[in-house]
Amino acid sequence: MFDTLCALNFLSADEYYLKFYQSDYDRLSPKLRPKERAAFVRLKHRIKDQNQGIISAQLALYFSASNAETIDDLIRVVKDSSAMQRNLKATTYYSDDGWKIYEDSRGDLQAAFNALKRIRFDKDWEQQVRPRVEKSHAAFAQDLPKYNIVPKIESVLGSPSPSNKITVYLLYYSEPHGIKITGTRFLTHYSYPFRIVLRNAIHEMMHPPYDLAHDADLRASLEYLHSDPFLMDKLQHHDPSFGYNTLEGLEEEDCVQALEQIVAESFDMGGDPRRYWKEQDDGIHVLAVALYSLMKQQHFLDNREPFPVFLNRMIRTGAFSNGHIEELNRAFFTSARRSRIHPEGTREVEKVVEGYISERGG
Repeated sequence: MFDTLCALNFLSADEYYLKFYQSDYDRLSPKLRPKERAAFVRLKHRIKDQNQGIISAQLALYFSASNAETIDDLIRVVKDSSAMQRNLKATTYYSDDGWKIYEDSRGDLQAAFNALKRIRFDKDWEQQVRPRVEKSHAAFAQDLPKYNIVPKIESVLGSPSPSNKITVYLLYYSEPHGIKITGTRFLTHYSYPFRIVLRNAIHEMMHPPYDLAHDADLRASLEYLHSDPFLMDKLQHHDPSFGYNTLEGLEEEDCVQALEQIVAESFDMGGDPRRYWKEQDDGIHVLAVALYSLMKQQHFLDNREPFPVFLNRMIRTGAFSNGHIEELNRAFFTSARRSRIHPEGTREVEKVVEGYISERGG
């Protein structure tokens, strides 16, 4: 079911996804009738072009609140979405605006699912996709249970997880996204190495990293970030295909990315954060860099301060004011160049960060 939803991305002829699935598009698209193809294009226009969403991410999240498994199930749920709406309202992911986009898309979704049923997309998936996914599944099933990431996630967020069990769905058509769905479940690509899948698990289980509906103080603090020109420039001048097209969405993602890096390091899966943040999504995640720098300097893991409290404290004490997000980024990436010739580069970053906090009495 989830691979079916993710396939809607490239079947809309979106150039962003054809980079990954051109051969699949060339195999499947000629089977579609012109009116059917138009329904896929309209979905892309409505969800992505008009509302800056990601088709696969929004629909996978929504349909994960249903009991759909097959294409016939998807058609049934589209015809009557009342149960899915009720289930979604019981989560933190429901919004009236998001649901309206879905409602406006139901006609095109039904046409798209009927088209996939007609061309036997499920049979194509069994033949072309299942063997590859099952081969990866066998390898991950051996290693993932060795890592219990839930206690660490509960510790850094300061709140209990709804379950001690995490379910990972390995997909073929999900690239390049990792997608959080309802419950302690997420979607990832079958080809990713184990380290990436483990990091995906850490990352997705921390969405959302705070409860803004019940934390008015933090909600008010985050409003301050609208005044940072460096952060807003990144938001306003990036490829919308990456997502993160609102400041609220970028804030949440960057908080989770910083937390992911900190937690991954505790499992010796830290990798190279400087290279990652320089290249990831064309370098939009500057708030993640700033947060990570502060968390390292403040010994966040050792202090056991819940992340929402830490974040609010950083904003309130001025750690992100007066251009400091940009300065923290400059120091972070400058230290990478220094470290090739000077092993004290990391200390230089910490000295700069420490100055930002101490001058405001934090």
